[in-house]
Amino acid sequence: MYKNIIPIIGLAVLAAINNPVSGQQKTTKHQPAAQQKARTGKLIPNDPAVKIGKLPNGLTYYIRKNVEPKNRAELYLANRIGSLMENDDQLGLAHFTEHMAFNGTKDFPKNEIINYLQKAGVRFGADLNAYTSFDQTVYQLPIPTDSTELFHTGFKILANWAGKISMDGNEIDRERGVIIEEDRQSGKNSGERIRKQLLPIMLKDSRYENRLPIGKLELLKTFTHDKIRNFYADWYRPDLQAVIAVGDFDVNEVEKLIIANFSGLKNPVKEKERLNYDLPDNKAPLVKIITDAEQQYNVASVTWKQRGNILKTTADQRKNVIYSMINSMLSARYQEILEKDNAPFLFAQGSFGGYQGGLIPEINAFQTSAGAKSGKDLLQAFTAAVAESERAVKFGFLQSELDVVKKNIEAGNEILLKEKDKTSSAAFVGEYLSNFLTGSAIGSIEFNYANTKENLRTITLAEVNALAKTLITKENQIVIVTAPEKEKANLPTTAQLLAALDNASKNLKPYVDNAVNKPLLAQKPLAGKVIAEKKFEDIGVTQWTLSNGIKVLLKPTDFKNDQILFSSFSKGGTSLADPNDYQSADNVGIITQSGLGDFNPSQLNRLLAGNTGSAGAYVGELYQGFSGSAAPKDLENALQMITASALNPRKDKEIFNKAISDAKVSLENKDADPESVFADTVQAVLSSYNKRSMPYTLTDIDKISLDKAFSFYKARFADLGEQSFVFVGNFDLNTIKPLIETYIASLPTLNKKTDYIDLGSRTPNGLVSKTVYKGLEEKASVQLYIHGDYDYTTSNNVQLDALSSALEIKILERLREKESGVYSPGVSLSVNKYPKAHYYFTISFSCAPANAEKLIAAALDEVKTIRANGVTAQDLAKFKSEVQRQQELNLRNNGYWLGYLTTRLKYGDELDQLLTAKERLSEVTIESSKTNAQKYLKQDNYIRMVLMPQK
Repeated sequence: MYKNIIPIIGLAVLAAINNPVSGQQKTTKHQPAAQQKARTGKLIPNDPAVKIGKLPNGLTYYIRKNVEPKNRAELYLANRIGSLMENDDQLGLAHFTEHMAFNGTKDFPKNEIINYLQKAGVRFGADLNAYTSFDQTVYQLPIPTDSTELFHTGFKILANWAGKISMDGNEIDRERGVIIEEDRQSGKNSGERIRKQLLPIMLKDSRYENRLPIGKLELLKTFTHDKIRNFYADWYRPDLQAVIAVGDFDVNEVEKLIIANFSGLKNPVKEKERLNYDLPDNKAPLVKIITDAEQQYNVASVTWKQRGNILKTTADQRKNVIYSMINSMLSARYQEILEKDNAPFLFAQGSFGGYQGGLIPEINAFQTSAGAKSGKDLLQAFTAAVAESERAVKFGFLQSELDVVKKNIEAGNEILLKEKDKTSSAAFVGEYLSNFLTGSAIGSIEFNYANTKENLRTITLAEVNALAKTLITKENQIVIVTAPEKEKANLPTTAQLLAALDNASKNLKPYVDNAVNKPLLAQKPLAGKVIAEKKFEDIGVTQWTLSNGIKVLLKPTDFKNDQILFSSFSKGGTSLADPNDYQSADNVGIITQSGLGDFNPSQLNRLLAGNTGSAGAYVGELYQGFSGSAAPKDLENALQMITASALNPRKDKEIFNKAISDAKVSLENKDADPESVFADTVQAVLSSYNKRSMPYTLTDIDKISLDKAFSFYKARFADLGEQSFVFVGNFDLNTIKPLIETYIASLPTLNKKTDYIDLGSRTPNGLVSKTVYKGLEEKASVQLYIHGDYDYTTSNNVQLDALSSALEIKILERLREKESGVYSPGVSLSVNKYPKAHYYFTISFSCAPANAEKLIAAALDEVKTIRANGVTAQDLAKFKSEVQRQQELNLRNNGYWLGYLTTRLKYGDELDQLLTAKERLSEVTIESSKTNAQKYLKQDNYIRMVLMPQK
């Protein structure tokens, strides 16, 4: 795969303090001397827990022992090469080389790597994967460590990728079609057409502009084999490679394995110089206005590029903390505006981060973007969004805002430290990749914790506001507008956009904080009691019955040190709404998104600053309930939010009006997008055009009433006696008991019996075929459904899972490897027990329109083969291995247990059924698969949905 290069809207907001932006702005002579001195800092020491070494041939390695997850390791091969290293006659071959790594090596002919790993339970795509970018190509291999033979072979596979790819001519030619289909699947839409026009602006006068990883399709069809073999020989060499191994293993043993497998790799006699490429500055603003017939929204953005450097010192780390503070505070300000029905934009954001998502080293950017309802409104929306960024730059932030952000960062920092021994191996890999690829520091969890804590203590409002003033510059401005073709005549001109930039800071007033200073609950509820207890010792679960009738399942775990997850349900949901006036009930989500009590969402976020506890209500079609999470110390806060959600929901007219207005804009433009039109058609067909299951129209939106939505919400949570709660995580029963009694046992109950109503939405029986003609590009999308009613049992579900797994393998082998007609076909199985037990096998793929019929026939041919013969012994072994390996991980995961226990309660199953999972798995045989394939894969009920380009 290759990474998307030019995001159309927005930059990623910084996710965490210790996952820094790609670079930092360099000190300039205009900065105060004291500020320059404070930013020199000291080098961040490497984490002593990672062993870093280098072989005589130049290959670097990183090794770390980490026991989460147990008996697993993350093995990565990193290459400091990508599409930038290609010659003009090799465009796209860095990415093509990545594909060829899975099509045969010296020790693993053809597809044997995939085949071998699937037998071991490693999933292709989900686990085993790779990507190519401008300057890096990375292969990932998560692998079990409890099998010595399998674990050792993992390093052999990495070494084969590093220097022993076969580059067989026949395999190269077969892969051409797959690469072309990858481009078709991810592109061939309005986004790709817009990107092609953006490249000359966003990457102007740089090598990046002409080195997109996907390359040139015409060249990919015609290049001679020597071109890709030369690229591999020139660039896949140990002095540009690193092996990263993190997992549950012995470090010294792994080091020996790396030495044994990689020492024999050699660098070319005449090494090509690995150059670094820059993105030039632009003194004058660059402006581009783009329209497209399939673009749905009117969007304007401005980017201010900045030079930066790689994070290596404590000063860099401090600066990252401040940038994350600025992003959070600015985001909160935009969100506050968006809660008003007179908001000047449809959506907006402003954030600082790596330019183009960090794909270009040492180039950062501050970006502000806004969406508008129409082209006529875009200039106003853009001006308002820029003005909000300018307000922060001109007047700075308030101490009250900074206090909120510091509390949130501190809470996250504490969690990182508390979970240090439960950190997943995958979390460490990213740091080591960055160190090898860019030279960024590898600070230990303890070092980062202490440094962040010190930064939070010492960073002042003046320091934050001083850095904020550097975000907007007079140079390196890029202004982009993307809009529907129909809005072309209504869009602002280049002159108007540049004038808006110049004038946005005029007549601004400082920001005023609207925080509400009162507790979420005026007083604690009157506590109830636990009146009965039942133990399920074999799975470590306790059930309490509360005095108000609510049942609570509790599973204490040690999977995470600082995590508790919970959810609840009872029957009813929106199925109980008036059939002639259901639109308001279907949209009670507006109530759950409006805050709680006296607090709108922005005020609630301020109130809960530094609090990891979070909870809210939901209303689905068949059920309603609550869900949330918390660190143990904040569980009470999360439970208070449940009480507030049940007793004191918020009805906010402004938020409602904004939501309705936004929904109308979305619907008005939705038909421009072919995939959206196709999805709506699929939804309608699969529900037999059932009124309650049809996509919404503008008429439906007009029928939504805030008062009716609020009344329906209140009604669904007026009687909670039939709720069942599940709590999973790091808690003690004695400690959690008084909290449950106070906040759950006190919830209102009326002792009524409620069930949901079957709305009658059914997938049509028989043969159904529907083709939608929509879209400008040569791209077809196919969805094939084989479905029917069945007896929902755990044993039947496992048998269906086996068929789905085997069918997925065969569809991939046939449509991708043999036909070279698709990139990543999908096979999925969904089963429902309520309101009526039904199963769906879905085969989906995109392809060239001319190949659609051939590939549909090939897919159905594979279905026919499995129906006639059952699954093969090899595919059955792969399925069983994958299930067993995945279950090993699931049993150490709080989220899995929460879903498992909740589902068992909903369906009335035995809670301990997972204890007999191996027995049910052993019942899946070639013969049973044949029997079930003949029963469930017959095409009596078959739906064929195809999206083709418009005629």
